[in-house]
Amino acid sequence: MTSPLGRRVLLGISAGIAAYKSAHLARLLKKAGCEVRVIMTEGAQAFITPLTLQALTGEAVRTSLLDPGAEAGMGHIELARWAEIILIAPATADLMARLAQGQADDLLTTLCLASDARCVMAPAMNQAMWRHVATRRNARQLQEDGWQLLGPDAGDQACGDIGPGRMLEPEAIMEELFKSPEAAPADSLDARGLSITLTAGPTRELLDPVRYLSNHSSGKMGYALARAAADLGARVKLISGPVALETPPGVERIDVESAREMHEAALRLARQSDVFIGCAAVADYRAETVSEHKIKKTDDQEGLTLKLVKNPDIIAEIGAMQEKRPYLVGFAAETQNLESHARDKLQRKKLDMIVANDVSQQGLGFGSDHNAALLLWRDADGEAAQRHFPATTKAMLARSILAAILEGLPHSQGRTS
Repeated sequence: MTSPLGRRVLLGISAGIAAYKSAHLARLLKKAGCEVRVIMTEGAQAFITPLTLQALTGEAVRTSLLDPGAEAGMGHIELARWAEIILIAPATADLMARLAQGQADDLLTTLCLASDARCVMAPAMNQAMWRHVATRRNARQLQEDGWQLLGPDAGDQACGDIGPGRMLEPEAIMEELFKSPEAAPADSLDARGLSITLTAGPTRELLDPVRYLSNHSSGKMGYALARAAADLGARVKLISGPVALETPPGVERIDVESAREMHEAALRLARQSDVFIGCAAVADYRAETVSEHKIKKTDDQEGLTLKLVKNPDIIAEIGAMQEKRPYLVGFAAETQNLESHARDKLQRKKLDMIVANDVSQQGLGFGSDHNAALLLWRDADGEAAQRHFPATTKAMLARSILAAILEGLPHSQGRTS
């Protein structure tokens, strides 16, 4: 569990009956040693007064974007820079909708858009509102944008309904807020000076001019890793198969289509890299012969036989490098025997670390914005170690994986210049 001591937490409170819990949450944050400043929406003040939060935190509570006194020195920008964590509790359906659309029409939403802080929210609303397709869509969008959602819980609600939508209890929020590697202060994760190369997405292996062999990889996990690495200051090169994703800011993207094209780019860049992360779902086989023209179906044809040949094993070849070998991280997408298959791959391909995930789980892995992972590596003494990351957004998981890589990177390994 990461220590809360000295953490700068900006607590946002929106208009819900659960706002009464925010007073207790502010008290717990202060008791844990956090610096706490509070922003309240106009509606939140109908449920709890700013004076209450001021008394608990010892800091003036901000309620208005257009406060002449506070804004004389661009106060909202200073607050945005000050915060290490923005925690919104409760987060109403209305606030989630506005943030999902990128609106900045009050002080709280403006701060969220102006800050690079870790962003966390604890949703709270009626169970029907939480289940509504619009709210679910907004929740997915927020998670894709990097927000961490804590809850909601299920149970009795103030309106008399029973179901999901209750804000997590303050003690549970505190536990979730500081228990994982992504809770580490931004300045404790530093990848400046590191050269990181990643592969992401699927490959396509042509059969003829209109058909190909491929898989369900969306590239989202690799792109989340590339974005997180760039955010931490690394020089990032992303070798990408065909995906429908925008290039993350600060990332150099190299587009490829086939496994052989990815193989050529990967071996060329691996020798220039401190860390190589093989996240792509590379096709194991390709057609021995690619038809010059579209393969036609005939009336007397009962079936079609394709002869496939092996593609080069990118990650294994990098693992076998004798000189200028980067710290090597592989991925294993499995549907059964997750740990045993991952351990075998870690050993057989001479990886330093492997990230294994069960793609048979509903809502996780291929195409999803969420993932869970088992991380396996060899420690400084060569002993096997592991860490399990429960289901979360790929953006948050990417930060956790990079934290583990930076922790495991040999101190003696020089960073490329």
